[in-house]
Amino acid sequence: MSSSDLHPSHRRRITSGAVGIGLATGAYGLSFGAISVASGLTALQTQTLSLLMFTGGSQFALVGVLGAGGGAVAAILTAWLLGARNGMYALSMAPTLQVTGLRRLAAAELTIDESTAMALAHPDPPDAARHAFWRTGLSVYVLWNLGTLLGALGAAAIGDPATLGLDAAIPAAFIALLWPRLVDRTMWAVALAGAAVALALTPVLRPGLPVLAAGLVALIAAMLMGRRP
Repeated sequence: MSSSDLHPSHRRRITSGAVGIGLATGAYGLSFGAISVASGLTALQTQTLSLLMFTGGSQFALVGVLGAGGGAVAAILTAWLLGARNGMYALSMAPTLQVTGLRRLAAAELTIDESTAMALAHPDPPDAARHAFWRTGLSVYVLWNLGTLLGALGAAAIGDPATLGLDAAIPAAFIALLWPRLVDRTMWAVALAGAAVALALTPVLRPGLPVLAAGLVALIAAMLMGRRP
């Protein structure tokens, strides 16, 4: 986690950005904690997900499927589908981080969208990328888990989640996660195609399976786009 080659002002700017990202993500953690409890998980189960799974989109997917009455297999597959991208991030970050042993396990846990993006945004010098990765990963991890705890305890104290409309928060959270990625016509087309497939299959499949089918639409689209010259 060395940052010895960084100028102090550069280091402070990176750290400040990392903390800002952590604060913003912590707000999502509040939503996840409340939504998870509203979906039927206990506060302890909810906190365990954030501590061990620690990938926001996958966590929302898991509790969303379970909350809709889907089985554990469908919930796990949906979460895995959304979290598989972190493996690609790990491959791209390995040459930069150059970690072994326990630090490698810690890096694997902290390899998420935000930490990877910050590292890639500060490629020079190499210590800057490492500093950005670790500071962002740690900031998001701590504040995401704190937000989860507060959201879960708050929702558990409410009782009926429908009282504050938490039963409608899961689709809203998915839209919030998806919206920033709709950057061009191709992404819109893929999103609309996936939504159409999910809507068509919802009346005939168990909860969770339509989401998996929509995810397969995105995977097929990605494969086809990857074969273009």
